[in-house]
Amino acid sequence: MKKFFSKFSYPTNLWIQKSERGFLLFIVLAFLLAMFVTPYPQIAMWVGFIFAAYAAVANDSIQTLGTFIASNRHRKWWVLWIFIGGVFLLTHSYSYFFSDFTGAIDASGNTIGDGIADGDVSHGRLLAKGFENAPQSFHFLQIAAPIFLLILTRLRMPVSTTFILLTSFAAAPAAVGKVLAKSMSGYVLAFLLGFVVFILISQWAKKRFVGEAKFGWTIAQWITSGTLWSVWLMQDAANIAVYLPRSLSFAEFAGFAGVLVIGLGLLLYYKGGRIQKIVTEKSVVTDVRFATLIDFIYCIILFYFKLYSQVPMSTTWVFIGLLGGREVAMALRNAGENSTTVALKLMGKDFLFAFIGLIISIAIAIGVNDQLTFTSMINDIPAEFAKGIVKFFGKLGL
Repeated sequence: MKKFFSKFSYPTNLWIQKSERGFLLFIVLAFLLAMFVTPYPQIAMWVGFIFAAYAAVANDSIQTLGTFIASNRHRKWWVLWIFIGGVFLLTHSYSYFFSDFTGAIDASGNTIGDGIADGDVSHGRLLAKGFENAPQSFHFLQIAAPIFLLILTRLRMPVSTTFILLTSFAAAPAAVGKVLAKSMSGYVLAFLLGFVVFILISQWAKKRFVGEAKFGWTIAQWITSGTLWSVWLMQDAANIAVYLPRSLSFAEFAGFAGVLVIGLGLLLYYKGGRIQKIVTEKSVVTDVRFATLIDFIYCIILFYFKLYSQVPMSTTWVFIGLLGGREVAMALRNAGENSTTVALKLMGKDFLFAFIGLIISIAIAIGVNDQLTFTSMINDIPAEFAKGIVKFFGKLGL
């Protein structure tokens, strides 16, 4: 088994390192805390949220902030924190104070806004069918799901927080199938866009992007990264807010924002943590010019899916698809730092680890929800997945 994982640069000696004892102690205490608070919904709600906030920020940082952190390592962490934290507060303050998706019914029986802000911080993502009702009680695995995510993050696995956290609250297999279909569609689209764009420009960029980048590129990257971070939050905040009421009081909103802003500060202080290697092992991502191109393409894809539907999706799959397409294209054009074999190996490793996360998340969802059985998952998810894929690519005219 160690030989298998070592082929993917897996840290096979992780468990015997003394530096891991503190982390393992934290994990044990976290599981015990989750066990004790589960019977008390009002406490469990916030404990689960804090675990999810920490785990999601630690794991998903590579998607939106990975290239930003990698290309700004020379800057003070608190400068990055002010910028990233400011964008976070603006994005979620807008959702909280101005989003209006519910409160009235139109002539067709569909839920519409009533002119009063909903107090929602998920930008409507938790209003999708199957996720619209806040949990009134919790299962141990729902509170523990973020702890599993922390373990996988420690192993540098780019797993999907959407699947691990959100599917444990899905009310029906169809909801899981819709999320899976949208996420896989995103992976394919991102891979193709990344491949096409970089197969066309990689040789040109290799010749032009030499020496130190001009300051204009830094400005462009900060604008692009800030926009990407905001659009990503509109998609993935649902993974964290799923533990909380769908309409928050101002005190609850302050708690939501405060926890995450502090978490972002810790993330930037530690330069992204171990999982940052998922980004830094790719070709020339520390160059601000290449980082800006990656962020720009990723931002366009996420914004398209935001308009496409309110169904939540895994942005992790979109990101690894984009990086995979880019890496293979640059290898084929001899414009990157890796050979084609290494590029395919990196792409396969990211896909494998994300798939492992998917299997774990489905197992957690089955263990949590009595309505979700292995049989129902096998019967309903593939059908809903196929339906969603056909619908998505049909809209693209393919």
